[in-house]
Amino acid sequence: MTLRRPPAFLLRAGLALALAAGLPGLVLAQPTPATPPGDPVVARVDGEPILLSDLAAAARDLPEEVRGAPPQMLYPLLLDQMIAGRAVTAAARRAGLDREEEVRARIRRAEEQELQQAWLSREIATRVTDETVRARYDREVASRPAEEEVRARHILVPTETEARAALAEIRGGADFMAVAQRRSTGPGSREGGDLGFFRRGDMVPEFAEAAFALQAGQVSENPVRSPFGWHVIKVEERRRAAAPPFEEVSQAIRQQLLEAEVQAAVERARTAARVERFNLDGSAPRPTGRAQP
Repeated sequence: MTLRRPPAFLLRAGLALALAAGLPGLVLAQPTPATPPGDPVVARVDGEPILLSDLAAAARDLPEEVRGAPPQMLYPLLLDQMIAGRAVTAAARRAGLDREEEVRARIRRAEEQELQQAWLSREIATRVTDETVRARYDREVASRPAEEEVRARHILVPTETEARAALAEIRGGADFMAVAQRRSTGPGSREGGDLGFFRRGDMVPEFAEAAFALQAGQVSENPVRSPFGWHVIKVEERRRAAAPPFEEVSQAIRQQLLEAEVQAAVERARTAARVERFNLDGSAPRPTGRAQP
């Protein structure tokens, strides 16, 4: 259980996000060592060559921590895998699987996905750069006024009666931390109800309004009800929070830009395409008498 609101996720278009998930690796991947001039054949499987450039391309699809290994260590392992894969592919072709309609349909779907990824990567490659990420940070993060934060403790109990009993103890001189450790069922109870620093928008409105109305050292005059139960709140500190450093938020900004650019590119493609919709049985839809948008 948490009092904090879930973060807002921007631009959750189904197709756009499904495609965007694979884009950072394509757009941001570190290059692998270039193949030497001539691109030599490093193996043959049933007469079909495997080139050194094939190994380099396979290396680009590896996780980043593996991709940086020296080619003399990485490429022999990739070559073994590629030989095995080509051998299996050749066996499948000999068995005639490449002519089966179900297999051909899956191949067409895979081809479509690769084309989508390639087109989207090309469309956004010049739109999401280090410069555009920095510009978004400067415009929307660094320039924001400092936002107020409070550090508060709370005691969370299921009923108002229990909350008033806890509040009576504190007014009678009991230590807030000790009462929270003994009575609270909420986050931070073991730490005396400590919630750390938070901003107004991080908490549910009922809790935030009560907490930000208190000065440092004050305890809420009455129990506060929220969707989680009844709270007794004590504010420990107040401060103005500076904008987070660029390094801390740059990846989140980059992902937001990627998602926005992918959705925009998808919409451009939809607009340029001639789309006809039919019923699920293939029949033409009945006219509705209203103009289509």
